[in-house]
Amino acid sequence: MEKEKYTTNKGHPLANDQASITTGAGSSYTLLQDVHLIEKLAHFDRERIPERVVHAKGAGAYGYFEVTNDLSKYTRAKFLSEVGKKTEVFVRFSTVGGERGSADTARDPRGFAVKFYTEEGNYDLVGNNTPIFFVRDAIKFPDFIHSQKRNPQTNLPDADMFWDFLSLTPESVHQVTILFSDRGTPYSFRHMDGFSSHTFMWYNENNDYVWVKVHIKTVLGNKTFTNDEAVKMAGENPNHATEDLYNAIEAGDYPEWKVYVQIMTPEEAKKYQFDPFDITKVWYHGDYPLIPLGKMVLNRAPVNFFAEVEQSAFAPSNFVPGIGPSPDRLLQGRLFSYEDTQRHRLGANFHQIPVNRPKNAKVNSYQRDGPMNVDEKGGSGPNYYPNTMNGPEPDPSFAPPALEVQAIIDRHTRPTEDVDFIQAGELYRRVLDEQNKTNLVSNIVGHLKDAKENIQYRQVALFYKADEEYGTRVANGLGLDVSKVKYLSAMNQEERVEATRT
Repeated sequence: MEKEKYTTNKGHPLANDQASITTGAGSSYTLLQDVHLIEKLAHFDRERIPERVVHAKGAGAYGYFEVTNDLSKYTRAKFLSEVGKKTEVFVRFSTVGGERGSADTARDPRGFAVKFYTEEGNYDLVGNNTPIFFVRDAIKFPDFIHSQKRNPQTNLPDADMFWDFLSLTPESVHQVTILFSDRGTPYSFRHMDGFSSHTFMWYNENNDYVWVKVHIKTVLGNKTFTNDEAVKMAGENPNHATEDLYNAIEAGDYPEWKVYVQIMTPEEAKKYQFDPFDITKVWYHGDYPLIPLGKMVLNRAPVNFFAEVEQSAFAPSNFVPGIGPSPDRLLQGRLFSYEDTQRHRLGANFHQIPVNRPKNAKVNSYQRDGPMNVDEKGGSGPNYYPNTMNGPEPDPSFAPPALEVQAIIDRHTRPTEDVDFIQAGELYRRVLDEQNKTNLVSNIVGHLKDAKENIQYRQVALFYKADEEYGTRVANGLGLDVSKVKYLSAMNQEERVEATRT
């Protein structure tokens, strides 16, 4: 009798269940990217403790992804194996920082998460509507979010908290520039792009691999609100984007996106002009042009919002054979954090909720019980491995490429460098037209004016370092001394922080 394959909770085939991913063959360090290990331990930790938490505001819909260009030489992922192949998807859009009742038009990045129901288990592409992010190390993420939330004393939004953290984190200047342009207030979910933001690995049957970034371009074209329009819409219809998405699908006006990838070889990655795994930077299209991959269409609205949207759960650790992580430090932390958040919010068996359940792959795991267990979970079969009871077994053929790592174990702090300001300056000079530059400066001034003056100087010095005109216009809008801004911009970050302390 042929043995069934041992899989994760999401139906991903396992190559080995007897060893963690480590830095060496003997006594060595275990890597956080071993998501199967984390899944086993975290599920075990919660098998008798129900937990749940509220999630941010969002909207979602079902549809399909269709391959339009054969890139199967780069990846063994079956859902990308041939032109014309379709895979069902569920997509969730969201505002990132606001509460569940916040306005859809808030100035905020937008989450853009896609769940592919493949025959090898669910694959989640969990990105944003921007190709970059504010921070590049996962250890900074909780502090970043705290600074964007409410003041712990007043329970009010706080410009000092907001700009204090950003001005102390210069790598954020590129994303801040995008956020305060009109791209920070999209007109609707249908009129915005999506990005993987992170770099990921694609590998083929021979375990040859490349690095990729994914771009999801709206067919309708990008459309945004000005700040005044966004504020006005927030008062008139704070659910504008949610309503727009639902009504369009119900009317048969199905939203569509074209999907592209950028591809970089491992050899090119070692020689690129900056760290290609740094999420605060884009790969220049002139160096790595967009390659068509497919299209995505949303054609079915959820029947029950709570069951299908509020309980939908995404995690960037949900890979299928042929796709894997990169050494992006922020991604490495997300591989654990997102899955763990869902266990806390929905319980240890959140993967059994219909919207999260694999549709085209059988789940054969040894994880049992826990709150809200609603499937047979192996019935009377063994709940341990290895066993001699004909239980599912790992299949070594699904092992991803082995990567050589020369490690120096330490907390490696990444210094602020001039390269961290280049792309923000290029965005201001080359991409934004004069009206968008004016809107950007106005939006920044309107928000930054509520912060303390010393924080204003520190932040505007970063804008000036990115582009002199950019920093000068913001300084003038705030009534700051431009010569002092210029003086601060010439300092290194440590000197600038000391010079602007209260």
